[in-house]
Amino acid sequence: MLYVDTPTLPDFKALNAKRADACVSIYVPTTPVTSEIEKARIKLGNLVKEGIEQLQAKGFDKRRLATLGEALDDLLEDDEFWRVQANSLAVFATPDSVRTYRLANKLEANIEVSDRFHLKPLLRAITFPHSAFVLALSENNVRLIETFSDLPPQIIRVPDLPSDAASALGRSTLNDRSAKRRITGSEGQKVRLTQFARMVDTALRPVLSGRETPLIIAATDPMASIFRSVCTYSHLLPDTITSTNDRSTEGEIAQAAIPVLDKSYEAELAEFAKLFKQRSNEGRAISDISDAAKAATFGAIDTLVVDIDEVVHGAVDEETGAVSFDKEETAANYGVVDEIMGRALNNGARVLGARKSDIPGGKSLAAVLRYAL
Repeated sequence: MLYVDTPTLPDFKALNAKRADACVSIYVPTTPVTSEIEKARIKLGNLVKEGIEQLQAKGFDKRRLATLGEALDDLLEDDEFWRVQANSLAVFATPDSVRTYRLANKLEANIEVSDRFHLKPLLRAITFPHSAFVLALSENNVRLIETFSDLPPQIIRVPDLPSDAASALGRSTLNDRSAKRRITGSEGQKVRLTQFARMVDTALRPVLSGRETPLIIAATDPMASIFRSVCTYSHLLPDTITSTNDRSTEGEIAQAAIPVLDKSYEAELAEFAKLFKQRSNEGRAISDISDAAKAATFGAIDTLVVDIDEVVHGAVDEETGAVSFDKEETAANYGVVDEIMGRALNNGARVLGARKSDIPGGKSLAAVLRYAL
């Protein structure tokens, strides 16, 4: 079983705001197979050693360094912690605290030491919709299923969720063609299915309220289009799963949801590329790191897409946004694009993580501005 505890956006912002005399960010690939986890523990141990050496070279306080080392050693020796892992592990440590996140997506091994955390590899984990709700819906069956990457899907128990249309409406069948009622035949069936769909939507509201997790419908028409017409959840995805039915297992339904999620994120990036091109003609689109740093500092960025793999070392002036670049990583510098991303988030920008091939111009970042600079 894959165990994940992906950080939320508030978690991400709290980590981004953290400043300390030593912030150690470690990413290491792991495995949910407990018998094979030792390789990851060894890799983490080597990265910890590398980080300690960087701080020693900087002349870091020996007492604080010893405290940091002991905390990370404790993590390495925690057998219960290592018993349940996912595909990657992120560790954020200072001499005063250690935070860990087990992630569904696969990340490369990396360590960064600075006065702030290196968070860009986390970005795709919190912006790409790895999890989703799937509403498997038909006239005869209703299931709300939660899916999460490689996690086994789970049925969500929803109070007052109808089990089927006929019983929900107090009828033996919806196919009554008698002329004794006002609504009959196919017209009457559509009206009753609409009533049923509203009952399902009403039952889902308390469960989905305040959530931003995508909702996917697994249904065929007319049920799919009828529910879509009455659904009040704002994060309903436009594509429908039509390849499953009432006999499909939760696992089969979850598998069918993966390409829908992939398509949704690809469409989001494609829409950004289209907007970037449009705003370029208006002087409101940039892909230069130095320009983006200044724009982020002064709150000019509306939407930012960054390459989640590359690390550009340097520093960004707190007041002017001017960038100074370094060729190599040291304990005195940090990821410049990370800093731009953090400033953009703090100023209310929407930030997405992507591969460089998905970024306009194949650059380290691309930004759409609120106004021309």
